Amino acid sequence: MYLYRIFALGIALTGLLKFSASAAIQPTDTIALPLDSCISIALSENPTIKVADWEIKRLDYSKKETLASLLPNISFGATYNRTLAKQTMYMNMSRLGNTGSSSSESTPAMKDGIKVGLDNSYSVGFSASMPLIAPQLWKSLKLSDSQILESVEKARNSRIELINQVKNAYYTLLLAHDSYTVIRQSYEMAKFTADLYEKKHSLGSASKYDVLRTQVAVKNVEPELTQALIAIRQASLQLRILMGIDASIEIKPAQTLAEYQSDMYAEVLSINKDLSSNPSIRLLDIQTQQLRDALTVRRMAWYPTLALSANYNWTSMSDGSPLKNFRWNPYSMVGLTLSVPLFQGGSRYSAIKQAEIQVKEMGLQHENLQRNINMQVDLAIDNINLNVKQIASCEESMTQAQTAHSIAKESFEIGAASYLDLRDAELALTQSRLAYNQSIYNYLVASSDLELLLGNADISKYTVK
Repeated sequence: MYLYRIFALGIALTGLLKFSASAAIQPTDTIALPLDSCISIALSENPTIKVADWEIKRLDYSKKETLASLLPNISFGATYNRTLAKQTMYMNMSRLGNTGSSSSESTPAMKDGIKVGLDNSYSVGFSASMPLIAPQLWKSLKLSDSQILESVEKARNSRIELINQVKNAYYTLLLAHDSYTVIRQSYEMAKFTADLYEKKHSLGSASKYDVLRTQVAVKNVEPELTQALIAIRQASLQLRILMGIDASIEIKPAQTLAEYQSDMYAEVLSINKDLSSNPSIRLLDIQTQQLRDALTVRRMAWYPTLALSANYNWTSMSDGSPLKNFRWNPYSMVGLTLSVPLFQGGSRYSAIKQAEIQVKEMGLQHENLQRNINMQVDLAIDNINLNVKQIASCEESMTQAQTAHSIAKESFEIGAASYLDLRDAELALTQSRLAYNQSIYNYLVASSDLELLLGNADISKYTVK
């Protein structure tokens, strides 16, 4: 009873999900897309690319924030002070020339003091300041430009990596579809043979053993067929995730692996080992320039700075109630502030030495990266050349397997070959087809990885205008 309830609940949920899907998307037809269209959609819809573009805008605002430091800074302020205890002032009259009087004849100002000040004081006005000579601030603008350039390069790198990921996912989907087609053909051949022996057995011209043997061959292919379907769904889901589209939209490739073979040899001959577009090298060059600019900024810490300041205020002082007896008087001031750094305990010298060491370290990293990428490019090109040879070998093997299968089939039909001979020919043909598809897939992936390594993907080709 418990299993029955679970089974019934599963059927109900399945029906509900199907109803919801059909209500949300009326046409559930599978969309056939070429590779270029998949890449174009991914470059416009993938969240990673959108984040990279927003980062460029953020750094552009950061540069504007730094640029604002060169403009006048104007502020408005108001203060109010209430005196709780006034200051006391004492006067020594003897020092004012009254030397004839004695200490016993002191005035009240000498003895008790005089209270000075008023109860209320107000100040309202504007203040402005602007740097006139600020070498460090000027150079920091160039640092902001380098940061924007670094962000642009990272966004380009994200696009190149996404193109590589979409291509590999698309090739995986192609391989899954072509493998399913090959296994389906093998299944149909086994099914045809099993049906043939079933009919022969009913006519008495075949034994029960032959029928069981052919049926077992059919059953052996069915798990492979199921695995091929699972591989198609997984590859399709991965491609849709990279494209940034809804998982309910079914897509399929508009090409086959064999269609890529015609352009294969021209692509191999046109391989260029230029590393000027390599994302890692370009990014390291930008970071090196940033360190050089930062070193210059640290050196400019020794330079003097000059700033302009101005104030225009209104002041008022009164006794008694703070809301009465206002007497406003204007007060204004313009001044220059010169600052000459002399000594800070050697901190600036140490900071400069640190920056110089970082620049030298970056130079060594650049040399090491250049060597490693050159080695990777050589290995990738060798791998591509081996894949090209493997494709030619697999194609020849597949042609031979097709010929052998045709001969075995004709011989089986006239009774000159046994079922085992036919089955061996079918298995050989299936394996040769799968190996042929796998070899083309290996070449395409290797070529895509080399494109990623060189960083020469034509992004404008896939940009939607």
